[in-house]
Amino acid sequence: MENTGRACAEPGCEEAGEFRAPPLEGPGGRDGPGQFRWFCLEHVRAFNQRYNYFNGMTADEIHQAQRPYAGWERETRAFASAGGDPGPRWSDFSDPLDAIAARYRREPAAERKDGKPLSGQDRESLKTLGLAADADRHALRKRYSELVRRYHPDRNGGDRSQERELQKVIAAYQQLRQAPAFA
Repeated sequence: MENTGRACAEPGCEEAGEFRAPPLEGPGGRDGPGQFRWFCLEHVRAFNQRYNYFNGMTADEIHQAQRPYAGWERETRAFASAGGDPGPRWSDFSDPLDAIAARYRREPAAERKDGKPLSGQDRESLKTLGLAADADRHALRKRYSELVRRYHPDRNGGDRSQERELQKVIAAYQQLRQAPAFA
């Protein structure tokens, strides 16, 4: 540590006070924390060895402090009742067009009739192909061939404007073809 310009608080010590320790009068009162004491390395080690958190407590107070759930019975600010905590500034934000909340809303996941699970990528690929979650392998092949015919440049007189859509369809089909739900 660098020299702070403070002298060690231990009487008779000439070393620099580089390490802080709690004040003599305790952690502080209503006016904030008390003034810290600064010690050299040797004296802060000695202070730490003789420091006793439970000093001045009765046996019952020590028992209460050492319980496994000590402190958990107090309500924290995040879970406090509405009467005392107004909440964050943005909690009263009005979103009449549902522009923000819609992004984070999850739609209920459609389940397959055969019980095979779908991954998030499976769902995206099905959406790209315009298929329902319970589509079978036959419906997958049929829809794929329809979309390839629709977007392929050879079927559109050489127009390559829909080539990106064709690539998406091919990638979605390749992914779904290997998915466990369609095995």
